[in-house]
Amino acid sequence: MAAASADWSSDVFREMKARGIATVCTVPDGGLTRLLKMVEADGGMRLVTLSTEPEGIGVATGTWLGGGRALVAMQSSGVGNCINALGLPTALRAPCLMLVTMRGQWGEFNPWQVPMGQAVRPALEAVGVKCFLVDKAGEVGETFAAAADLAFHGRLGAAVLVSQRIIGAKGFGQQ
Repeated sequence: MAAASADWSSDVFREMKARGIATVCTVPDGGLTRLLKMVEADGGMRLVTLSTEPEGIGVATGTWLGGGRALVAMQSSGVGNCINALGLPTALRAPCLMLVTMRGQWGEFNPWQVPMGQAVRPALEAVGVKCFLVDKAGEVGETFAAAADLAFHGRLGAAVLVSQRIIGAKGFGQQ
């Protein structure tokens, strides 16, 4: 595996390419912007912009059933929307790989984000998704690689939770 860097988006992109992940489903988030731009610029990958996060669970499951690999990328506030939809890949023993940028943690200004930010891990684990919290930018790529391998080889759900400490706290006027 290549050396980790502080540029976590490039590290994740490299690991996606190495694992043949060609579809990325997302409700765009500021913390994902760099990664999503890399996906969009790559001619061999497809960026699917969703209207709501559970659609991504369906697309990822269908992609797997069609012989491909997908990633669902979202902000932590969208995880709560996905809990019921996660029954689909579980029932079909299809992998469901998620990359979640966290809110409601490190220096959060918006109290609305705190409850779901705190509930992401227990909610996902309650429905059988293996969670990997990352607090250091240099560890996101290797953690993503391990989660992806576990998801695709074990045919189960796995989520990499990128700490708000890495993404940075937002303030008023930022999204």
